[in-house]
Amino acid sequence: MKEQVFSASIDCLQDVLSLIEQELEAVDCPMRTTIQISVAAEEIFANIARYAYPESGGTAVIRIEADEHETVIRFTDAGIPFNPLEKPDPDISLPVEQREAGGLGIYMVKKTMDEVTYQRDGLNNILTIVKRY
Repeated sequence: MKEQVFSASIDCLQDVLSLIEQELEAVDCPMRTTIQISVAAEEIFANIARYAYPESGGTAVIRIEADEHETVIRFTDAGIPFNPLEKPDPDISLPVEQREAGGLGIYMVKKTMDEVTYQRDGLNNILTIVKRY
């Protein structure tokens, strides 16, 4: 298990992804799965960096538990309450120009991960992703 606190800034995205990729490499996670997890983590962290703290900066805690069968990553921030799983999935049958903006990233996360959960714990948003392999 690895846990690290990052500034909730897009400038920290590469550091977040490096941490995750190091942990996945240590357990011989398949490359295709590593890419799926990295893309999902990038989407989630970027959303925290862009939207969690509209007034001032804050932090995000990334906790990774990985073994040879499963990876669980928990993203915790003390930003504004927001459950991205409540947003309806985009209608991907519509042409791009007719779709509402937003929601495609979290839709992709939900489709590529085995579990995606959200909870509000006191002042914290906690989004957890699980990928089995």
